[in-house]
Amino acid sequence: MGSQLHMFMFPFMARGHMIPVVDMAKFLSSRGIKITIVTTPLNSISISNSLHASKSLSVSQIHLLILEFPSVRVGLPDGCENFDSVLSPAMFPKFISALNLLQTPFEEAVMEHRPHCILADAFFPWANDVAAKFGIPRLNFNEPFLIPYLPGEIAFTKMKLSQLVRENVKNDVTDFLKRAQESGSASYGVVMNSFYELESEYVDCFRNVLGRKAWHIGPLSLCNKVTEEKAQRGNGSTIDEHECLKWLDAKKPNSVVYVCFGSMTKFNSDQLKEIASGLEASEKNFIWVVRKVKREEEEEEEEDQDWSLEEFEQRMEGKGMIIRGWAPQVLILDHPAVGGFITHCGWNSTLEGVAAGVPMVTWPVSAEQFYNEKLVTEVLKVGVAVGVEKWVRIVGDFIGKGAVEKAIRRVMEGEEAEEMRNRAKELGEMARKAVAENGSSCSDLDALIKELKSLAF
Repeated sequence: MGSQLHMFMFPFMARGHMIPVVDMAKFLSSRGIKITIVTTPLNSISISNSLHASKSLSVSQIHLLILEFPSVRVGLPDGCENFDSVLSPAMFPKFISALNLLQTPFEEAVMEHRPHCILADAFFPWANDVAAKFGIPRLNFNEPFLIPYLPGEIAFTKMKLSQLVRENVKNDVTDFLKRAQESGSASYGVVMNSFYELESEYVDCFRNVLGRKAWHIGPLSLCNKVTEEKAQRGNGSTIDEHECLKWLDAKKPNSVVYVCFGSMTKFNSDQLKEIASGLEASEKNFIWVVRKVKREEEEEEEEDQDWSLEEFEQRMEGKGMIIRGWAPQVLILDHPAVGGFITHCGWNSTLEGVAAGVPMVTWPVSAEQFYNEKLVTEVLKVGVAVGVEKWVRIVGDFIGKGAVEKAIRRVMEGEEAEEMRNRAKELGEMARKAVAENGSSCSDLDALIKELKSLAF
């Protein structure tokens, strides 16, 4: 097998999962590790573009292995290979069935290429069985489940939990999620896109109280050094990054609010109107990323609609920029003109906000986002909650313009905002030190590689 460590990486087919895995592949390849990213035809396009944007010679150590995604076989539309396309609850069980059907081709690929270890997303619970069959370790990536015995007093209202949990639902979906959680606990260890200094109490709890192996090697977004590399993360931006940076260059430091709710959120027209009104009332400059709407959705929205995003955009010209689709988020957050970040609290966005040293307005929608909100607002104290009270997948809980304006002003004006900004800047500095040579994340990465080599050779 030679003396070069070879790792199979298998990210879940969603942008929020694929982006950090590609970043991690770059980080590992820079340490001389051979990487094979396993994915599907459609998802391979954005991964390949992201890798080609890198100027690092080490990306030549990263290879793609493409498995056909059985969408039609399970009753999904042809080309439905990414979870971002799973917009109705009826599609979710079919998507799970397709994931399970990938076990056999994945196992065949492992047999053929014989990697020394597998790093797979929690949503491939069968990856443990594949790893065990070939006698290699399976690492779990970014385990997104609540850890028991959390330090501190973190309390949740029941409505901020998933409906499946609230109502104790038992079906194929909950069975799959249970298996995913159990497989994470049974894996060799967990690789986290985080850094020790950010949540040291929780890291110590995870390792010492729960007795789990864990390596914190983030923020992985900081592995991208050049403008093109940052702009191409996940998807090609729908705006020219140089045009965006030129617009920001004309603004004063800390004067712009950046607004983005991730790739899965789909607010209705009423909610978009409230966000627009809140932004306008706050009198701040802003960049607002709005999900690109398909034509049939556009037609539905246009019926009895008394408000137009296009009219708002024209009225705010110079004051605000609206990006439809994918934005170069890391580039924007890193710009000195950006002073606040309205976020859905997906972990990638949360960590990118932390790494950029920007205070946040938290607007969780679903998934683990309410836990991330607690970390930002109550533990780190670098953000304020907009006031979401209920977990609602895709469309979110409704928030009025007054709450939007108030939250923006709290992170952008006055003494409280200044204190949050100072704390956020300190965290951003810690994040950069963590991924620098001899930093905590670099040390954890080296420890992980050393341990995997001891098992392989």
